[in-house]
Amino acid sequence: MAVPAFLLMGCAEVKSVLKDGYSAVAETVNPLTPRKKYAKELAVLPEMAQQWQQSYDTALKDSLQVALPYAERGYFRTNQSPAYSYDVVLQQGEMLQAAVATDSLSDKVFIDVLYRSDEGWEHFHANENAERSVILPALVSGTYKIIVQPELSLNSAFVFRMEKKPLYTFPVAGKGNKDIGSFWGMERDGGKRKHEGIDIFAKRGTPIVAVTDGSVTYTGEKGIGGKQVWLLDRNFGTHIYYAHLDKISVTDGVQVKTGDTLGFVGNTGNARTTAPHLHFGVYRGGAVNPLPFVYQVNAVAQKQLPYLYTTEKLLVKSVANLRLSPSSKSAVVGSALKGETVTLLGQSNEWLHVITGSGKRAFINKSLISISI
Repeated sequence: MAVPAFLLMGCAEVKSVLKDGYSAVAETVNPLTPRKKYAKELAVLPEMAQQWQQSYDTALKDSLQVALPYAERGYFRTNQSPAYSYDVVLQQGEMLQAAVATDSLSDKVFIDVLYRSDEGWEHFHANENAERSVILPALVSGTYKIIVQPELSLNSAFVFRMEKKPLYTFPVAGKGNKDIGSFWGMERDGGKRKHEGIDIFAKRGTPIVAVTDGSVTYTGEKGIGGKQVWLLDRNFGTHIYYAHLDKISVTDGVQVKTGDTLGFVGNTGNARTTAPHLHFGVYRGGAVNPLPFVYQVNAVAQKQLPYLYTTEKLLVKSVANLRLSPSSKSAVVGSALKGETVTLLGQSNEWLHVITGSGKRAFINKSLISISI
């Protein structure tokens, strides 16, 4: 899967940072993001600009967590100035896709993505001025924060969606997740070593394909890998390893496109006593778990989200748990008393994203809520 150039923000520093992980993540984005440019424009309205910035600062401290895929429907209201914040966990090799839709394409909505490093939240990516979405490859496993903030005084319904996909396509033609028979970290040679890849089982002669555009850096037969192909993804400095091939159909130095055939499934090398399969590995400095890079996620039906209350003020019908995530299994972060009024930010299925009178943001089940008078 080729990654659009805009993901790299058009600067040479980004590629070197991506190759090394997020060791210098704060330098990967132009400091003057679209949101910051807009904030500068608001300088002529200092009081409103301060309120708008405070909303972002509050969202930055927020810790609401959502699992992907996630969708929320709500209203940006002129009397609020909310910034919406969501923490998500991504594995190295997964790709985040987030998008927001409003009533008009001319509305400005800013999407910022941050990564939690040892030093705290580091800004990593932002949507371009004309974009309503971000696509971001996770090259380091960890927690990411997505902050969505509309322009000042925007009054519009919105739908916000987030999902994740693998960075690469599946490496064996016509096969998928169910054909993976051996995973990362399993014991080998009686526990003397760990499996540094995944094994995908298929009939001998099944095509093995390039999972991304890249350069073939080595082909040949040697060692426990038998007949093998090494592919370099130059976008991210990732080396991709295909082993135990029956036949190789490319040569050293050739440029390939996603889906091009590199060879065919076999059981050469130390796999000669096992059923034909592909050993697939990913190396970024050293070996990393390749499963998230290729694990195929089922497409989420774009069904209409449930009806959203048209009023922003809601009453709590009985003592209600406030939760960190939209799930009854989520951590409880507080409670709302019977008769208490909460402000509605959005709705995700049976869960409401609210702000309490004390300013706490949380999720509450809609069964505990009634429309305020």
